[in-house]
Amino acid sequence: MAKKSKKSKAKQSKLKSLKQSTSDRRIPKIAAVMLTLLAVYLAIAFVSYLYTWQADQDQVFDFSWSLLFDQALQVENWLGRFGAVVSNAFFYRGVGLPAFIIVFVTLKLAYLLFSERSLWGILPPVQYALTFIIYMSPLLAFVFSGSGFPWGGALGDFLTAWLSEFVGTVGTALLFLFLGFAFLVWNFHHISTKSTFSFRIPKFSWSKFWQTSAVDISGEQPTIADESWSTPEEIEAQKKTSSAPANDAVTNKDSLEFEIPAAEPKSQKPMEQKNAELEINDFQPIKEVKDEEPPPLTVPTNEPPKIRETPELIVEKENTVHLEPYDPTSELSRYERPRQSLLRDYEDEGFQINREELEQNKDQIINTLRHYKIEIEKIRATIGPTVTLYEIVPAPGVRISKIKNLEDDIALSLAALGIRIIAPIPGKGTIGIEVPNKTKQTVGLKELLSTEKFKHAKMDLPIALGKTISNEVFIGDLAKMPHLLIAGATGQGKSVGINTILMSILYKKHPSQVKLVLIDPKKVELFPYSKLANHFLAFLPNQDEPIITETNRVVYTLNSLCIEMDQRYDLLKKAHARNIKEYNKKFIARNLNPQNGHRFMPFIVLVIDEFADLIMTAGKEVELPIARLAQLARAVGIHLIIATQRPSVNIITGVIKANFPARLAFRVTSKVDSRTILDAGGADQLIGRGDMLLTHGSDMIRLQCAFVDTPEVEDVIDSIAAQKGYAVPFFLPEYTGDEDEGKMVGGINLKELDEMFEDAALLVIHNQQGSTSMIQRKLRLGYNRAGRIMDQLEAIGVVGPNEGSKAREVLMTSEMELHHQMDALRQL
Repeated sequence: MAKKSKKSKAKQSKLKSLKQSTSDRRIPKIAAVMLTLLAVYLAIAFVSYLYTWQADQDQVFDFSWSLLFDQALQVENWLGRFGAVVSNAFFYRGVGLPAFIIVFVTLKLAYLLFSERSLWGILPPVQYALTFIIYMSPLLAFVFSGSGFPWGGALGDFLTAWLSEFVGTVGTALLFLFLGFAFLVWNFHHISTKSTFSFRIPKFSWSKFWQTSAVDISGEQPTIADESWSTPEEIEAQKKTSSAPANDAVTNKDSLEFEIPAAEPKSQKPMEQKNAELEINDFQPIKEVKDEEPPPLTVPTNEPPKIRETPELIVEKENTVHLEPYDPTSELSRYERPRQSLLRDYEDEGFQINREELEQNKDQIINTLRHYKIEIEKIRATIGPTVTLYEIVPAPGVRISKIKNLEDDIALSLAALGIRIIAPIPGKGTIGIEVPNKTKQTVGLKELLSTEKFKHAKMDLPIALGKTISNEVFIGDLAKMPHLLIAGATGQGKSVGINTILMSILYKKHPSQVKLVLIDPKKVELFPYSKLANHFLAFLPNQDEPIITETNRVVYTLNSLCIEMDQRYDLLKKAHARNIKEYNKKFIARNLNPQNGHRFMPFIVLVIDEFADLIMTAGKEVELPIARLAQLARAVGIHLIIATQRPSVNIITGVIKANFPARLAFRVTSKVDSRTILDAGGADQLIGRGDMLLTHGSDMIRLQCAFVDTPEVEDVIDSIAAQKGYAVPFFLPEYTGDEDEGKMVGGINLKELDEMFEDAALLVIHNQQGSTSMIQRKLRLGYNRAGRIMDQLEAIGVVGPNEGSKAREVLMTSEMELHHQMDALRQL
């Protein structure tokens, strides 16, 4: 028994010590300070997220605990990696912008702890915070859908998507309106049915927000801190007291929301009622009436104060139509651009500058020039990804042409391939000697797309081409080029360059902003992009495959683009706009009526991978529409990218070159080809593997093309194709007229039949003799024309093939058979 009593005493002593430790007033205050610091930290992190979310989202998108300790991770959030992770969790993966209410709830809890009040006082703010989050997150996600910023977070996107699929877009909007009105009715229950579209809003006091509605630590009875937290029984009691006499109504705080406090002397009750009535009327829209005196102040009566009813002016204001700007991305508002993590990072493959190589090349250049008695004053090296530029300043009196003629000698002394001398460098008083590096750097596309220069590029069609000799990222604007001609020998990087351009567009633009017309005569280079038919591609309505590969379809597509160009110019004329940017700006502002044929115009980029094959097979049928598009289509947002591996003069004619000021040359085999594509030499001295020269006007820039592998391209395309696309693809205008002219039968165009064809056919059928000389004699035609008619009769099936000196066999026996055959061919 003694042992049990000792144990019980020990337990009681432990409980007493525990109670004493929990009753220590310092602990709640320390907790309150910690919560206050936490609220301030969250507020700073949230505010920083509003400005840095675009730069940090790719860094913290795939969350893992290792991100917090990754020293290489660079974020722009004001509170570092932890701030970026926390704000991304609350905004992107959480509730969006309503996350700020969590800061106020945390401050409320800190206030309760610091003031030693009951923690039950946190329940009403928590209830309001949950209601606010559940309502505002999907509302913000619904209103600002497609803006890119996570207004409603993952919760808002999920609820909005579910509601849109369940009740539709219109039903979702009506549901939000109903819930908002129900929230106002439930919490601000003073709804006035006597005045249209008017209700009395109670004053909000921050001091009341911090008051508690539960029993405090001292054990006092609970007091109502805010009328909006009243129970239904108290609301009924308030309604009953509102019917009391005027003297009681004025002194009762629950009867009016905007009255002078009841602590005033009773002798001032009339003035209190008068002021309360004026304060209420301040919140009612008052119709302006000329030559009217203001209503006299009323004296206290036994009736409650009345509010003047002026519904006419309110109805006029509510009916004024305000159209929101048109959002072309609204149909695919949930579209997300591909993640940069889909691309490979080539920066880790170890490119190092070899000082010994630089010194050795410098000494070789100086010794070679001195051997030919050429002195230099200064030499400087600029290291690039694949070549190093040595800038030399020759001594006074040295002729530039003398150094230029030593190009082969310098290449021999350096034992290097692709030495190029720039004499002089434009804009500088130096001569440049470009020497290839022994170890070359691979410039990855991910490195270019992750730069601030590309992310914040204010361009219509930004394309990340590569890096310059000075290791700077080069971003071009296809809309200002406005067309690009690409040439280079086989295996030098043309297809990779085209993929780089297309990937840049896919990473920067929304499907509603740009459309791609892809022509691939080789049938194997651009086929992965066929999965984007309902996102980015444009093609003819009756086309089976979105990638154009057949020559006759290429002709139809080019002529269809000409029709699209003419239609766009007609719309620009109606809208009094000079270019596509002005037109789209007016259309987004809803200054153009779609019922008059106006529509939003996306940019159209035409890509031809092998132009030489089209010229060889179609000739003028391809060259003429391309020349017309190159001359006129720039202003209406149609831009051309043409690539060829044979930059000869019969492929790249003068008409095409004149309209392609921007030209991109990979390594070619001869100086003639270099002059054809660039109007200057140099392309034959490139080292290949993405080494290229870009000319735009009079400027020539040497670049190392960004590299993107085929698996990377397929991953990016799959990520886009997995998202929701348009229900109907972007179809080009039908080319019906020329399509009928293009019907070929046995190599003969039905529209090009000779006008004497039918007479010749009837003559052959009636005589049952297929002879060219007979047609020549009977119809009085020349021999060449009679021979062409005979070939057409063979193609249609009237006569058989040529049998030497014998007359051709006649395959038809009656005129009716001829007519049936012609009708059948025309219906094909």
